[in-house]
Parts: sequence; C-alpha cells; structure tokens
Amino acid sequence: MTDLAGGWQRVKPLLLLAATATADVPGISAAGATPESRRLTAAADAELLLLGPTAHRPHALPPLPAGVSPALISHAGLLELGLLQRTLVVDLGCPVAPAVPHLRLPAGEGAGPAACVSSGAALAPTRVGALLARGRHWGRRWPRGQPLLLAECVPGGTTTALAVLQGLGIAAHGLVSGSLRQPAHGLKASLVARGLGAANLGPVGAAPSDPQAVLAAVGDPMQALAAGLVLELAARGEPVLLAGGSQMAAVLALALALAAPAQRPAIATAAQVATTAWVAAEPGSDLPRLLQLVGERWDVTVRLRAARLRFDRCHSAGLRDYEQGYVKEGVGAGGVAVLWELSGRAPAALAAACDRACALLTGPATR
Repeated sequence: MTDLAGGWQRVKPLLLLAATATADVPGISAAGATPESRRLTAAADAELLLLGPTAHRPHALPPLPAGVSPALISHAGLLELGLLQRTLVVDLGCPVAPAVPHLRLPAGEGAGPAACVSSGAALAPTRVGALLARGRHWGRRWPRGQPLLLAECVPGGTTTALAVLQGLGIAAHGLVSGSLRQPAHGLKASLVARGLGAANLGPVGAAPSDPQAVLAAVGDPMQALAAGLVLELAARGEPVLLAGGSQMAAVLALALALAAPAQRPAIATAAQVATTAWVAAEPGSDLPRLLQLVGERWDVTVRLRAARLRFDRCHSAGLRDYEQGYVKEGVGAGGVAVLWELSGRAPAALAAACDRACALLTGPATR
C-alpha cells in the first residue's frame, strides 16, 4: 500500500468489539471452545491487545482447540511500532465489557449482541441506522492525513459476513473463512439460508438488496458502524487498512453498496484488505476470489495484501499451530503485520517478537 509506506507512523488503530448470538450455535466457531466462553472472547482479546501478556487481565483468554489468540500478534506489532498507546477500543454491545479504557456506545447503538442470523431479524432497523450514522459521523470528523487501521473481534462474525455478502447478491458460499481449522461451510450456509428466507431477501445473484435491510436481517453491529466509517473516509481518499479477512470483505462490500456510483472507485482505491498468509492461502476458503466478486459486483478493482509473517520457525507451540490452520486471523493481526512490513521491518523480526510474547503468556514449553 504505497500511500501508507511513508506515513505508517500516523496510523490510528481502531478495534471494534461486537457480538452475535450466531456464536452460540454449537460447531460454528473456534473463537472459544464453548458458546459460554465465546461470550468472553472480545473482552479478553481487547485486554491482551492493550495490556500484553504479563499484565493482570481480569478476563482469561477462552480456551481454544489449539493455538493462541491473534491479539498477541497485534499487541507485539503495535508495541514495537509505537502505535499501541493510540489504539482505540470500541464496545458495540458485547455481553462482557473489556477491563481496559474503551468507548462504549449509547444503549440504542450498543444494545447487546445481534440475534442469530437464522432469525432474519438480527438487528433492529433503528439500531442499524444509528450505527451507520455514527460511523459516517466519525468518518467526516476523522483528521485529514491520518490513515485508519480498522480491526474487529466478533465471534461468529464470519457467518454474518457470509450472510451479508449473500444478501448483497454475492455468491460467497465456500469462499468465506472461519476460526475453525476447516470452515463449517454447510452449517453456515444453512443458518444463512434460513435467515435470508425469513427476511424475504432475494436469492443470491439477484439485484443486491438494500444494504440497511441486509444488515438488519443478518448482520452484526461491527459491520454497520465500520461500513459507515469506511464509506466516508475512503470516499474522500484517506487510506484505510481493513485488517482482517472475510469480515472485512463484507464491510467493504457494504461501503460500496451504500456509496453513490461515482464514489466507488475512490473507495476501492483508498481501502485495502490486509490479512495474514494463513487466510490468504487457506485451502478451505478463497479470499482473493471473494474480493474479486465484490469488485465485479460494483465494477471496481478491490485490493488485497497478505502479510508475509510465518511462524514455522517459532519455539512456541501456540504460534506453530497457525501453520496447521488452527488459528488464522483476528483482532487486526494481518493488518498489523502488513503495517510492520510497510515500516521497513522484516517479517521474521515480528515472528521473533511474537515468540517472546507467547513465551511470556503461556510459558516456554514446546511440543
């Protein structure tokens, strides 16, 4: 992202925390081993991001099938880059608030988790409108010349991403990643089909449904606020690093759908999806193809950058698990790793920093 290469020091990292009852469906997510533990994931990840591996953190990280939270990658990278202190965390209605400084929205905008996508009534339309308006307001007031790194933590969020993408007319089945080692494509597709049917939204491939109606039917709070923010910032040419995979593809699709046709080329130029190598090359999904379809839908070229960070030479077992597909992305890890490269640092140096942080978090044991 050449427009950030010389100005990465000015980047403002923004982490949006949100929740959806979709995460309570057994077998849908590995962002916590049980539905109960996934209700703590956002709070625990935000605390690890801001406080680091050695500080007292009130909420323990939920147990994972394998690996360690990607919040560790973002913490190590932002700390070394000198950007951690300017990171802003926003809670959009999680079941448990993080015990770190954060912004919590008013009740009408942050009123708890979204309902399951299968309901076809995930968010109240008034809440969708308020979150979009909030995002657009922030975008209009965002300081000029300050790039945005937009990150998320939403357990169950790849399913809402699939639902929103399909609601917007994109044939995304089988292309969306997930926290499980093998994405639960069948389960996700079943939930999404029920939700879109209950909301009477058109079939995939039809003319895209109204984006606000799609969000209300099958979306989550993060998507609504992020889409409004990206729309305003990118349309005026401010660089936006969409730090994530499938979930950021859905955010970008929403911003393009909401934009006037004349604004869309500027949005596609200013906003770039930045993800990890583990998502970009995952055999069970296809983010490059997904973004190609997003671009074709709105007649723009969508950009993707995959970080070169790898953990195959790390001592920490929790990091080596990334190479086996047990953990892939989240909490802005891919975007932070891309920012690291834009600063002129070698990916191996970030891997070493993560290795040191992981040893502090879990101990030096290997397997």
